[in-house]
Amino acid sequence: MRIPAWTEDELVLAGALVVKNGWRELRTGDRKVHELSELLRSLPIHGSEALSLPGFRSPDSVSRKTTDFMTNHRLCPGKATRCGKPTLLMIDAFTKREAQMLQAAEAIEEGIASGELHSIPRQPDEVDETGATAIEGRLLVRRALARERDPKLRSLKIKQVRNRGQQLRCEVCEFDFARIYGDLGDGYIEVHHVTPLHVSGTRETRLDDLACLCANCHRMCHRSRPGESWRTPAALREWMHKPLR
Repeated sequence: MRIPAWTEDELVLAGALVVKNGWRELRTGDRKVHELSELLRSLPIHGSEALSLPGFRSPDSVSRKTTDFMTNHRLCPGKATRCGKPTLLMIDAFTKREAQMLQAAEAIEEGIASGELHSIPRQPDEVDETGATAIEGRLLVRRALARERDPKLRSLKIKQVRNRGQQLRCEVCEFDFARIYGDLGDGYIEVHHVTPLHVSGTRETRLDDLACLCANCHRMCHRSRPGESWRTPAALREWMHKPLR
């Protein structure tokens, strides 16, 4: 078995380390490199086979990855090391949205330290049919999906909408299940976690963090494309109204 490629979650954490170091690489002997190595080996992403491989997310490999981040940054004057597209996309994400990506790294670290991200089972669709996930990483998607699938939260969200005198329909395309399907569709809607993955943190989900969506719009909010974050309902509405090319 070959050492698995770096995932988005791992790249978020490595990128945050480099950014906090002023976009400079960190050497193998650096304490922070050893701490990140231990953290990466603790993530609930790779199986025991990967963990048993010599060199898997070792301090040496972590140091090399920080070199990739530094030398492939647009302001680095030296020769760039060779690295994969996921690393280049992560460099671009940190360059354009540094504060948000640092929040994503902090959310992953907090979720691992608290044990929350270890306790959440793998979720369907945390990786889409293309094998992609949001730029902030699989673990934050996993947590958001688990919260969305909590039947108690869904019931409370529907109750909130009705108590406000609002129609139970998709907040993006306005699809109304009851109007189309009659009694069969009455009271049916899916909920989506609106708060961006890097902002939601470990706090409890509030009802106002959730949006009511039809199945199609919900799927499109979560559909991943390399280098992108997931979409909020507002972003999806804007996308729908773009002129066709």
